[in-house]
Amino acid sequence: MGILKMAWRNIGRNRRRTVVTVAAMAFGFFAMVVWFAMLQGLLADMERTVIDVEIGDLQIHAPTYLDDPSLYTRIDDVDTLIPALEAAGFRASARLVGGGLAAAGVSAAGVSLQGVNVRADAGVSAISTRLAEGAWLDEDDAYGVVVGRRIARSLDLEIGGELIVLSQAADGSIANDLYAVRGILQSVSDGVDRSTVFLNEAAFRELFVLPSGAHRIVVRQQDDVEQPAAVEAVRGLAPGLDTLSWRTLLPTLATYLDSANASMQIVSAVIYIVVAILILNAMLMAVFERIREFGVLKALGVEPRQVVWLIFAESGLQTGLALAVGVALAVPTLWYLVEFGIDTGALGGVQVLSATIATVWRAAVTPATFAAPTANLVVLVLLAVIYPALKAARISPVEAMRHQ
Repeated sequence: MGILKMAWRNIGRNRRRTVVTVAAMAFGFFAMVVWFAMLQGLLADMERTVIDVEIGDLQIHAPTYLDDPSLYTRIDDVDTLIPALEAAGFRASARLVGGGLAAAGVSAAGVSLQGVNVRADAGVSAISTRLAEGAWLDEDDAYGVVVGRRIARSLDLEIGGELIVLSQAADGSIANDLYAVRGILQSVSDGVDRSTVFLNEAAFRELFVLPSGAHRIVVRQQDDVEQPAAVEAVRGLAPGLDTLSWRTLLPTLATYLDSANASMQIVSAVIYIVVAILILNAMLMAVFERIREFGVLKALGVEPRQVVWLIFAESGLQTGLALAVGVALAVPTLWYLVEFGIDTGALGGVQVLSATIATVWRAAVTPATFAAPTANLVVLVLLAVIYPALKAARISPVEAMRHQ
């Protein structure tokens, strides 16, 4: 009788033991797949918020601008640099940044004013999709602005409300104007929520008497390009300027995401150790319950290596059943978590190191979501059955017959 056929009969003979072993492996696999997908979804959403909504993959600044931001420290050749970036396969948009005082009614607060090229910015930022109320900037509405949610709350602003902005223009004159609130953002980041006012590029230039230049260029790279290579390519197109990746601009968040990935591996290891102990216990029970059976097999001439292969075959079949059950449970669960997610309730909008937790926590499914847990489970099963298999192979027929 073939080893596989005998192994299949053996696992079907004691169904209770088989069910317990398969259930332990299937639960471990299911738990790891769902845990992996949910944590990847959380981390990907935090990274996506920073990249897609706020700072892009890369940013270009004039030298010393980040050390000492100033209205006068600008990138001068924007009109030639952006077309060069686009010709190289990047998407880019210039941003203008200035500070000022915003007032509404009897309240006032310091604000960061950002001038946006509405059409170009749509290709590098998804911030226009993060509106809680109203609409995004419109090229035809020169005096419409969009504000962060906390500044809107502190100044008691509503859609259509008036906002007075006061600052100092680039030529030294007093910059002041009256704007209407077009939109109020959802939570984006602490800086945007607390103090940022977005306005049209033309309105910014008029307010600050700034006919040319930009303070930053937000760049999005191609999906198939690694970030270090993208940084070097952009530096080659923008010599003399500072080109930095989002990881360099937000090192604390980058470290946090890396640490979270490491912690995920630690939790995965703990779960699989528990599963390995369950499997080892089940296999040891199976061996000790069948000592006499193995003794009879060896008395009939079955070689020790064949006993080892028999136990490995039984474990392999049980692992296959466990994977089938685990996948059958995981697929519909992940479909629901990807499509609908989990309502995070009060956690929605909470800031974590410059990134915002989404109001709905969704899973992220990649090939690694299933591949890594499958590979880990197979390796652990192989390791867990080595000792029981060797023990069964070394038992002599005489010892087996005396076993109680």
